[in-house]
Amino acid sequence: MKLLPENPKILVTGGAGFIGSHLVEALLRNDCQVVVLDNFSTGKKENLAPFSSDRRFTLITGDIRDLETCRKAMESVDYVLHEAALGSVPRSIADPATTFAVNAGGFANILAAARKAGVKRLVYASSSSVYGDEPSPVKREDLIGQALSPYAVSKRCNELLALNFSRVYHFSSIGLRYFNVFGPRQNPDGPYAAVIPKFLAALQSGQSPVIYGDGGNSRDFTYVSNVVEANLLALANTDKQADDTIYNVGCQQSTSINELFGTLKNLLSRPAPGIADIQPVYQAPRAGDIASSLADISKITRLLGYRPEVSLTDGLKKMVNFLPND
Repeated sequence: MKLLPENPKILVTGGAGFIGSHLVEALLRNDCQVVVLDNFSTGKKENLAPFSSDRRFTLITGDIRDLETCRKAMESVDYVLHEAALGSVPRSIADPATTFAVNAGGFANILAAARKAGVKRLVYASSSSVYGDEPSPVKREDLIGQALSPYAVSKRCNELLALNFSRVYHFSSIGLRYFNVFGPRQNPDGPYAAVIPKFLAALQSGQSPVIYGDGGNSRDFTYVSNVVEANLLALANTDKQADDTIYNVGCQQSTSINELFGTLKNLLSRPAPGIADIQPVYQAPRAGDIASSLADISKITRLLGYRPEVSLTDGLKKMVNFLPND
């Protein structure tokens, strides 16, 4: 189904990243003009290579920390999907200043530039990390605890600033709190890689992946196509009551890290039986990690019509099928 108005021009910040490049692909499929702004600090040029010859695609290499760059990227833009950020809780604990400069300062530049350019709506990526130590087993948008990391604080600042722009400047935005997104193009390398690509890379190479804590921590793992769908629904929203608010984006399925490891091991051991013998290595819990994270998606279902179409199991199968066979 085509959700968007006819031939809009859409800026995707961080479009060379894992989620951003999937958004670019979906937008071009919907016959949008797409501008990507990325400094390639974490994004990859190969993620954009399939779109480089498309006449509807424009790449601007630049940093959201530079206001003038943001202003240039906004020229004639109808909508913005803001994905640019420095992710990772551990990275933010190691370097809070840079995390804040990019995530909070950069977002302020994007908001200011979008408002000045007359952008119709900005849809931005927030994070389930903002729930912090809130004890409820299911996370509801209006119940937030104390943040456990600088990354979480930076994302909460974005939410507050976007809501303030709505109140002060009547600028339309929608925030999406992503719950542990995974899928093809997700980077498995480095100390800040997400758990699913790290587990897959370790198992494929015959190594034992590291699990922090006892493996009982649970997450709402969400396949990337569900997140793309949520973004398209937010862009296409015509209900004013659904604007200027924040939504959870998840699958509403709780899975422990131990369960995740077992599922991935079973999937990979079918073509490579030796993987069945690999056991994880348990290490001390990491600072800033949330014990459990499960999305209440009733609000986004009711107001935007979101329904996750890809389950965790089906998403993991897609990930495994995407892996190189070498």
